[in-house]
Amino acid sequence: MKIALMDSGIGLLAAADALRKLRPDVDLVLSSNPASMPWGPLTPEEVTELALGCCRAAAALEPDALVVACNTASVHALATLRAELEPGLPVIGTVPAIKPAAALGGRVAIWATPATTGSDYQRGLIRDFGGTADVTEVACPGLADAVEHGDEDATAAAIADAAARTPHGTDVIVLGCTHYELVADRIRAAVAPTASPALALLGSADAVAAQALRRVADPTRTGTGTLTVLHAGLPATLPPTATLYPQGLTLAPVTAYPTRPGPTREVDQPDFSRTRAG
Repeated sequence: MKIALMDSGIGLLAAADALRKLRPDVDLVLSSNPASMPWGPLTPEEVTELALGCCRAAAALEPDALVVACNTASVHALATLRAELEPGLPVIGTVPAIKPAAALGGRVAIWATPATTGSDYQRGLIRDFGGTADVTEVACPGLADAVEHGDEDATAAAIADAAARTPHGTDVIVLGCTHYELVADRIRAAVAPTASPALALLGSADAVAAQALRRVADPTRTGTGTLTVLHAGLPATLPPTATLYPQGLTLAPVTAYPTRPGPTREVDQPDFSRTRAG
């Protein structure tokens, strides 16, 4: 069994780690474009074009399913990705865990990128699944980028800023960006002084991994536990920053390249370096 994951950068590590725990034999393809980080300041059209490039590169390796392990890409590009790749390749999006958070009741804070916070997509999820929970959206500028680059000082500063804007007594924090799951313990520590003693943090990785396995046409197929890494469609290795996080450490020792010819050039990946903010 082979499952591909795409993200702007290393945010896909959380879902990849969850898949590996559920199926140690699964062959993973991690397709990203870290040079274009962060995607949050880009237009929906730019995000869609970048996501398409990552997904096309992964699809060329014939996975059994593809996970869009990026909330921003799911917000802006999921419909386009599914229109191009399904039904031949199941495409699984990443949705903030608003529904299970609301089911717990009380005060809910959704930590997300500025692009996702306040979007029609997220507001729709709150409207449809928020129930009676008291929901607050908390934008986290710079956090995903800091996590991506392993910048400890910037990560700490971004978490502290978001924690200061998280309502006192918060019962649940929804981690609305896959990068945030890599620093969940640090987020918990930052909000602990003012949050509910029973604070819960909810990410999407486990649910997304389970859904990906459900969508595979033949779940009895086995793999050999390899890991293929693509950056802008080209063979690569996990960046050193991946090993700063537990999810990356579990994947790093088994890195491998495709066993048959893969993409030899960048696949439909425009250069937004001049328009990228930050």
